[in-house]
Amino acid sequence: MSALVSPGFVRTMAAYNAEMNRRLYAAAGRIPDPARRQDRGAFWGSLHGTLCHLVWGDQMWMSRFDDWPKPDVIQKNSATLIASFDELCRVRIDADDRISAWAGRVTNAWLAEDLVWFSSSAHKELRSPRSFAIAHFFNHQTHHRGQAHGLITACGEKTGNTDLFLVVEPVL
Repeated sequence: MSALVSPGFVRTMAAYNAEMNRRLYAAAGRIPDPARRQDRGAFWGSLHGTLCHLVWGDQMWMSRFDDWPKPDVIQKNSATLIASFDELCRVRIDADDRISAWAGRVTNAWLAEDLVWFSSSAHKELRSPRSFAIAHFFNHQTHHRGQAHGLITACGEKTGNTDLFLVVEPVL
């Protein structure tokens, strides 16, 4: 599993996610608030709800990886985590900065250990190699950012390139 995820991968993905979040939030900020909050049939309803769920997911996973406080709401309510778009932007910037700082501290030895946590979504204790959990963490971000990108595009806004190799250089 350690060959799947290395400290360089973690740092590269943290940089990619931070840059893509900057692009998404810049585009989302050009969309009127009622349109950001309109339920468009996405998994988390609206663009705002999807962005809230992304922050919720990052907070939940980072509570496991780096002892962050857990979100104040359960997963099914994650689309309502933060009411104000301005506050959501501030929380996103802070989270991306903290994720990048954490990524800089990740070591091969830490990645090789198992992660054990209780999942309120699965209603049981889970165990996974940390490297696999981190692959999920970044995949989750990419998955829901793709949904947000689709919602942004449907509103007529653009984010620019989204392909990893066009956005960041590998961080070794």
